[in-house]
Amino acid sequence: MNDLVIRNASLPDGRKGIDIAIQDGRIVALDMALPVSAAEEIHANGNLVTPPFVDAHFHMDAVLSYGLPRVNQSGTLLEGIALWGELKPMLTQEALVERAMRYCDWAVGRGLLAVRSHVDICDDRLLAVEALLEVKRRVAPYLDLQLVAFPQDGILRSTTAMDNLKRSIAMGVDVVGGIPHFERTMADGAESVRLLCEFAAEKGLRVDMHCDESDDPLSRHIETLAYHTHRLGMQGRVAGSHLTSMHSMDNYYVSKLLPLIREAGVAAIANPLINITLQGRHDTYPKRRGMTRVPEMLAAGIEVAFGHDCVMDPWYSLGSGDMLEVAQMGLHVAQMTGQDAMRQCFQAVTAAPARILGLEGYGLEVGCNADLVILDASDPVEAIRLRATRTHVLRRGKVISQTPVPHANLNLPGRPGQVDFRSKN
Repeated sequence: MNDLVIRNASLPDGRKGIDIAIQDGRIVALDMALPVSAAEEIHANGNLVTPPFVDAHFHMDAVLSYGLPRVNQSGTLLEGIALWGELKPMLTQEALVERAMRYCDWAVGRGLLAVRSHVDICDDRLLAVEALLEVKRRVAPYLDLQLVAFPQDGILRSTTAMDNLKRSIAMGVDVVGGIPHFERTMADGAESVRLLCEFAAEKGLRVDMHCDESDDPLSRHIETLAYHTHRLGMQGRVAGSHLTSMHSMDNYYVSKLLPLIREAGVAAIANPLINITLQGRHDTYPKRRGMTRVPEMLAAGIEVAFGHDCVMDPWYSLGSGDMLEVAQMGLHVAQMTGQDAMRQCFQAVTAAPARILGLEGYGLEVGCNADLVILDASDPVEAIRLRATRTHVLRRGKVISQTPVPHANLNLPGRPGQVDFRSKN
């Protein structure tokens, strides 16, 4: 007898009427009308069952700190960085852990069970590193937290940053980060990419750099990142996050750049909510959208994921850990409104970031971990449209979160008593 069977599920790839049998935390069978019994059954009633949401780019050390020590009045990236610099001396490990744990609770309720979080290593005390390593330990039974050593002040611009990054990796941080466009010169930015990639290659680590988070079309550090990735044989282990300058580059240069990124096996991580908020600030009209060239990257065969980036911190006053909100914004900003394109946006918050993070056992096949989310939607497009309720969230075959399906009660002559906003098609 199996531990659990989910009956009559719709899957992201379009299969319908699928049963999923689970034993010892893994999927052991997946087909129509499975002739199996289980200690527990969940009836999906045709609703979408998906592997969990994955956030490929986040800042958990800053999460839920909005208003500390003051509000970002301009809403700009640079004021946010300045605010974070003011807040760092006031941080305590206890407060960092408490805020991050509270956000992880939100994440579970949203079906978000894997997060790659950048953690600032430019504070010589490494308080945030210690705090998020503790959070990683606490949430390990139900959430995969991958940490990036992120030199917010620049690996060359900050005199102790490289030593701090090495200390952070030795303490257990997983990924090497960087921010080349924030170095003092373009040359320093390029040198920082070389140094960080060589360090990561030596240690056998992944790389994820904040890269070209700028409206400057001459900010071209992604080219350097692709070069060193290829030179060092790190294909499949490197990601460039943001890449917003590509939105402002001329088409001829981009026609050269995209094949270089694809050849190097560098992934791209866009952050739609934050890119559309922070970029184009120097424009009057027409005003640039700022998000990187997602459809063109996908067409070129580049792996693309979406990240949430910020939730209620010095850079962004909104957010709730909902990756469907991220996918919905990405869909609109990139004008990806065709059926296949909308499904690609769903993949950008599920399967694509799982590949970028290198998550083992992720997926909807026999042998995969039984980490699953049941949504109140019939397919990925409806899930994005409704930002659908996660009725059940499972980790290793155990239900760890449930949310009732919302509806509106109406009092209208001759009309239904309830509406649930489903299309019913």
